[in-house]
Amino acid sequence: MRYIRPDVSTVCIGQAASMGSLLLCSGAKGKRYSLPHSRIMMHQPSGGAQGQATDIEIQAKEILLLRERLNNIYVENTGQKLSVIEDAVERDNFMSPEESVKFGIIDEVVTSRPSEDTDDDDNKDEARESDED
Repeated sequence: MRYIRPDVSTVCIGQAASMGSLLLCSGAKGKRYSLPHSRIMMHQPSGGAQGQATDIEIQAKEILLLRERLNNIYVENTGQKLSVIEDAVERDNFMSPEESVKFGIIDEVVTSRPSEDTDDDDNKDEARESDED
């Protein structure tokens, strides 16, 4: 999402959990939305390892690196301090859309559709611009 030119809007409809919350907060600033009855959940990565002790150690190091990388993405996208993110993801952390706005995961709770008049006005403006080209 960072490497394409157009802004990416993100919308939570129902639930954005785990990596879904990371994707939700990674949308373009000002274009991250949720419907009012949705839930957003963030937590640290989890996984399982098996095999020899050395293999388990390799997997443990990898998941710790992944946790650090994900926490830094949350810091960048939410504006929270690293210590706040670390505390927030220690366990499953469920939030309402309003709590998610305060935390910086989303920008707005969408409570109604845009009016048709607004859509028509936007379409007319786009049509005018096309006519001028």
